[in-house]
Amino acid sequence: MNVIRLAAKEFLGMFVDDGSLALLALVLVAVVAAAVKLLALPPLLGGGLLLIGCLAILLQSVRRAARATNR
Repeated sequence: MNVIRLAAKEFLGMFVDDGSLALLALVLVAVVAAAVKLLALPPLLGGGLLLIGCLAILLQSVRRAARATNR
């Protein structure tokens, strides 16, 4: 059973290296999708929000990783 758990953890680790990065990206996509569908936000504006939001999330993740390696 331990081998299966280890294999599943390694498999998931191939796709999700930084858990907070993945979680924030999913939340961003959900919020923008809800805004486009429910608030009638223009899709082009939604795409721009996704771009800016993903870049901000990525920048925050890179800064956090850089601080961790400097310690």
